[in-house]
Amino acid sequence: MYSEKSCVFTEGQILLVDKPLEWTSFEVVKKIRWKICKYFNLKKIKVGHAGTLDPKASGLLIICTGKATKEIDNLQKYSKIYSGRLKLGATTPCYDTEMPENQRFPIDHISDKDIYETAKKFKGKIQQCPPSFSAIQQGGKRLYKLARKGIKVEVQSREVEIFQLDIIFIDMPYVDFSVHCGKGTYIRSLAHDLGKNLQSGAYLTALRREQIKGFSVKDADPNILTEAWPSQI
Repeated sequence: MYSEKSCVFTEGQILLVDKPLEWTSFEVVKKIRWKICKYFNLKKIKVGHAGTLDPKASGLLIICTGKATKEIDNLQKYSKIYSGRLKLGATTPCYDTEMPENQRFPIDHISDKDIYETAKKFKGKIQQCPPSFSAIQQGGKRLYKLARKGIKVEVQSREVEIFQLDIIFIDMPYVDFSVHCGKGTYIRSLAHDLGKNLQSGAYLTALRREQIKGFSVKDADPNILTEAWPSQI
């Protein structure tokens, strides 16, 4: 079924995907690569994503095919907008719901005003320590692989930028928020650090990537992971 349509993907396409919960970003890439190769009878094609989303996060994942994969580095530099929910009063080893709570903390001393005021402290350039359960490489190995083996690694903090952090709704112990941040920001770490600043604990219970610069999840192709795609192109 090789055709001019297959050339669209080999020459380069930027695809917007609304990543489902529980899927890894790599699984999305693998699925799209398989669908393109199968439908157009191609032996191989370059496919990659421009910024990982954790399995417990949903939302915008930018997929590049063919020659467009050269744009991945540039796309990863763009700022991002997320919406999310965190739970105060507890932590998990991975800072989200992928693992059960391992510690609990009091929250009776925390007022709504405290939350709003603390959120303001994170605006601007801040030092952030990535989660030990992350895909960052250290010594040639992914941190999450070392963490799952029980190997403790000292993770270096790094500078990230928070352009805006808005508290949307508070229903203790849950806090809904929106954040506009720069490259390399871990929202899991942001939630964890917010809890620490409130003399408590916190972890993400939901996260959704809404936007990457001019790309919005609202423009994602709803068929891209279904059997209808790419046959309807």
